[in-house]
Order: sequence, then structure tokens, then C-alpha cells
Amino acid sequence: MRLKLSDVRAELPPLLRLALPLIAGELGWVSMSLVDTVMLGHLPNPAMAMSAAALAQVPFNVACFGLGGILLGLDTLISQALGARQQHEANRWLFHGTLMAVALSALLTVLFALTPLLMMRMPVDRAILDQAALALQGLNYGTLPLLMYFTLRRYLQAQHHGHPIAFALVSANLVNAAGDWVLIFGHHLHLGALRLNIPPFGVAGSSWATSFARLYLMLVLLIAVLRGERLYQYGLWDSLHSRNAGEGIAAAAPAAPQRNRTGSLAALPWFEFSYLRRLFLLGAPTGASILAEIGIFALVTSLIATFGPLPLAGHEVALQCASTTFMVPFAISAATSVRVGHAIGRMRIGAAQAGNVLAAGWSGVGAGAGFMLCASVLLLAIPSRIARLFTPNPGVIAAAVPLLLIAAGFQFFDGVQTTATGALRGVGNTRTPFLIQLLGYWGIGMPLGILLGFHEKLGAAGLWWGLLLALASAAILLCLVWRHSTRALA
Repeated sequence: MRLKLSDVRAELPPLLRLALPLIAGELGWVSMSLVDTVMLGHLPNPAMAMSAAALAQVPFNVACFGLGGILLGLDTLISQALGARQQHEANRWLFHGTLMAVALSALLTVLFALTPLLMMRMPVDRAILDQAALALQGLNYGTLPLLMYFTLRRYLQAQHHGHPIAFALVSANLVNAAGDWVLIFGHHLHLGALRLNIPPFGVAGSSWATSFARLYLMLVLLIAVLRGERLYQYGLWDSLHSRNAGEGIAAAAPAAPQRNRTGSLAALPWFEFSYLRRLFLLGAPTGASILAEIGIFALVTSLIATFGPLPLAGHEVALQCASTTFMVPFAISAATSVRVGHAIGRMRIGAAQAGNVLAAGWSGVGAGAGFMLCASVLLLAIPSRIARLFTPNPGVIAAAVPLLLIAAGFQFFDGVQTTATGALRGVGNTRTPFLIQLLGYWGIGMPLGILLGFHEKLGAAGLWWGLLLALASAAILLCLVWRHSTRALA
């Protein structure tokens, strides 16, 4: 099966229409972290504050985005259901995704409450660890809102309603920035007759602001879903009170018999254990894949922490920049997954061909790679100016610039690997990307990074060279797998 330019030209407009509001939303998401870093960078001891924030994010991001990645399986399940015109089935996946989010958040909340006990054993400055432990507690308050945001977002973007997501994330930045301004530095607030004297909380205040912004995100998307129910008649209330499993995807995941209903869940007409099982089996490799990628950045952060606060602060600046550019192909990846899933669903009812699936996947890969090439040029051209946006501290700037130059080298590969992963997720292949990223990150990148960073005495830069090699190998292998998958589909 050959890729036709006419198919790509037909696919790009709907792909970009879906991707653009998601891009705005993802940039809004990462902007919250950017604002946190910039404000912490203007405290009296910026290296200490930025280092503590970076360490707090290590366990939170690894566990929350890793386990929460299970919910990304909803991209495939909801999109394919809607592509096959099975709205009732998509609604049931939303309900089961919500139940999964609640269960995962309960587990994570307990885990994060115990994590500070382990953090204190790290070979890092105790003052940094004390601040990081307080910040992690603050982030923990936002665990359930974050996972609910993941679930509601999957449903809205599968419906091609990306604008509420973009609005939620952009406006959440205002909430987060206001919270940072008040809680990091402390302020005297006069609200009519009420006068509040809020002391500066530093890094902990930043984490509280982040959690409140995530609660705001969840509420806005929940309102968007309810508004969509009123305007577009999703049939959520009918699905909520119906035991009819529908057709199509339900045939692949049949309604569980009554004996599978346990405890109080039997009172929920829509609940079927087989749905949770299928979501877990499909989403777990996606979560493991995210865990493999975030985990290597988390380990690199922990290892750089042993070099001292300045290298860690420079790493945090470079990581924030790399995370910001990554959000664009990450959003394109989500749109690609939806478009591929819709095409698969349409193929089931004879409304699409394998060529439409091929065009949806490669269009996303090309769009993500093209943007990241432009990002590489920017990072290569003005690394010092970019670092200076975060902090005026010359030591932190000097530590960040070499890492920004290495980040410029892996931008293209990062764009390719994440969009190819999204395309594979759209056809339901979540296991292979996990295995490839496990090999690339942990089998190739991490050993080489440790060798260069510690044995060859390259420090933080050596660890970042390992990241570059990991992303390059993953990108090449994922493209080969996507090419093979489309041939098998044809």
C-alpha cells in the first residue's frame, strides 16, 4: 500500500483543526510549570528553590503520569466507537474511565503520602529535600483532579471538541499564576473589609497553586461535557441508566454476566467489569511507555541532583524548555490517535479504506517532526537568552546553556517518536511502543548517559547525551513498526 499525496492533503486539514486547539491547550498546560520555574527563579536563593521543585516533580510525574497513562487507552476505545457511530459505547467508556481514574487516584494519594520517607534517604542536601517533601504534599492534593482531567479530555477530543480543552488550559494559567504570586512571595490582600496577611510559602506555595489549577481544569472540562450533552445530545443520561452494551466495540468486549458484578458496583446499571479489564489491558502498555520515558528523565534529574544545586537548576531550565517544545508534537500525537481511530472505526462500516489510516498516521508524524525542526533552530540560535528568561542568576544560566544545545539535537527525534506512538495507539497497538521505548531509554540511553556523565566526567551534559541517543533509537524503530502495521492492515 502506497501513501498517496491526495490522501495526505485531504487528511491534513481535519488533523490540524483538531490538533490546533489541543496544541494551545498543551502549551497552556506546560506554561503552568514554566511560570512556577520562572517565579521560583526570582527568589533570593533560586538554585535551591528550583532544585527542590524539580525533585518534588520526580516521584509525582513518574507515578501520576505513568499510572494515569492507563487512561490514554480511552483514546483508542472512544475514537473507534465514535468512528463506528456508536455513541452509546463511547459514553460507557467515559463512565468506566471515570471509575478507573478514581481508583488510581486513591492508590496514588497513599503512595505520595509515603514517598517523603524515601526521599529523605537520597544523597542530596537536606535543605533541598525538606522543601521538596513539602512541595510533593502540595502536589498530592491535585492527584484526583489531574486524573479526572485526563479522562474528560479523552472524551472531548474524540468528539472533536478541542476548544473547551484549550480554553481550560489557557485560563488555568491565570489561576496558577495568581496562586503563585500570592503563595510563593506572600502578600497583603484587601478584599473589602477583609484583610489577609499571607506569608511567603516558597516552593510549597507553588505546589498548592498547581493543585488548585488542576482542580479548576477538572471542573471546566466537566462543565464542557455537560454542556455538550445539552447541545449535541450525547445521550449520557440514557447510557448512565442502561444495561444495553450496544454493538460494535461491545461485541469485542461483551457485557459481563451478572456474576461479574461485585459489591456496590452492582447498583450501577452501566458497569461491566469486562470494560475495566479491557481498558486496563489496552492502557497499561501506554502507561508503561509513558513511565519508561518520564522515568528516564526522572532518574537523570535524581542523578544530576548529586552534582549540586547549580547543575540541577540548569537541568530544570533545559528540561522546561524541552518539555515546552514537546507539547506541540504531543498534542499532534493525540490528534493523530483520534484520526487513526476514527478511520479504523469507519473501515468497520465500509466508510473508509486502509489508505485513510495510512494518511492519518504519516500526516501526524510529518507535522510533529516539522515543528520540532524549527524548535531545534531556535534552541541553537539563542540558548543564553532563553535561559535568562527563567532567572538572572549567571551560574544557573551557565549550567543550562550546554544542555539546551543538546536538547536542540534531539527535538526532531522526540517529535517523531511521540507522533508515531500516537498513530500506533490509534490502531490499538500500545504494547510495541512500550517495548521499543523500554529498549531505547533504558537499554541504550541510560547506560550510555551514566557512562558519559560519571565515567567520562561529562556531568549533566553526559546524561543528556544519553537522552539524545535514546530518543533517536526510539524514533527510528517506531517509524518502522508503524510502516509494518499499515501494511498488515491493508
